[in-house]
Amino acid sequence: MENTNNIYEEDDDLMLEQPRERYEHYRFTVDKGQTMMRIDKYLVNCMGNVSRNRIQEAADAERILVNDKPVKSNYKVKPLDVISIVLDYPRSAVTIEPQDIPIEVVYEDDDIILVNKQPNLVVHPGFGNFDGTLLNAVAWHMRHDPKFDANNPHIGLVHRIDKDTSGLLLVAKNEDAKANLALQFFNKTTERTYNALVWGTVKEDQGTIVGALARDPRDRMLFTVFDENENPLAKHAVTHYKVIERFAYCTLVECKLETGRTHQIRVHMKHIGHTLFNDDRYGGNEPLKGVPTAKYKQFVRNCFEVCPRQALHAKTLGFKHPTTGEWMQFDSELPADITALLEKWRKYNPSNILD
Repeated sequence: MENTNNIYEEDDDLMLEQPRERYEHYRFTVDKGQTMMRIDKYLVNCMGNVSRNRIQEAADAERILVNDKPVKSNYKVKPLDVISIVLDYPRSAVTIEPQDIPIEVVYEDDDIILVNKQPNLVVHPGFGNFDGTLLNAVAWHMRHDPKFDANNPHIGLVHRIDKDTSGLLLVAKNEDAKANLALQFFNKTTERTYNALVWGTVKEDQGTIVGALARDPRDRMLFTVFDENENPLAKHAVTHYKVIERFAYCTLVECKLETGRTHQIRVHMKHIGHTLFNDDRYGGNEPLKGVPTAKYKQFVRNCFEVCPRQALHAKTLGFKHPTTGEWMQFDSELPADITALLEKWRKYNPSNILD
């Protein structure tokens, strides 16, 4: 909603500022059970990949509305509040522009591009990340192909991974390819495995985690496991895991997704007591296992510096080619930060860390 009562003085003439048209880009309805919380903190929890400072700047610019009225960043949200984020241009005006961002293309043909995404790269533009994303990089890679339109929603990314997760991502170059591949993901006929370093000793060599996922009502940035009968919003999720290598206080596991929910591996592994190493969102960025000595804590801090993100990599991807129907299977090497992290744990000797 615009405030049309603002005036400014120029050359001794009072002029009424013309109202600016604003366009809604995001809308959230606060849950019935939500406790009162500052709106800047609430929106950071809801949206992810946007800083609290950016939210506060948006509030100062009257871009955050509650029940159609601008609010300040210290406004306390209440149950059933309707929150809108408005900008000065239509949502469609947020275009994906080509940007020369290095990406590793694993495979490419007339229909698909397979990228091995580096960590700390947002996949898709959004509030707080309008550019500098993987799709901006793909647009640059395809800049000489007149048939590829990065802003066409019917082509492009087939699935997503988190900003701080590395690994394989599939991009469709045309509408037929995306429709075909999207159906494969929907029907769960693709095969995806991840490698993850998790806290603690995973006792069983392999297992299956079944747990429906939904947003945590206490912190909307997080997901948690629910009984599907208790929370109708919770989505069925299944993760199969097996142990690759055990260390003193951590375990390297392979996780195979049967479903593909947001944060699925991160939440499922925490649910069974094995939070991902250095996963700050789910509490893995502190020593959850090990000896309470200064030297050990320093060792763990050094590990966090070597791999400053959750130790999760999308390692393999299998699917049928959208045109030929041929089964295609790809494997990617672990990135340098996770490789260095594993080497530190292989060399770690508990007896040398004791004070």
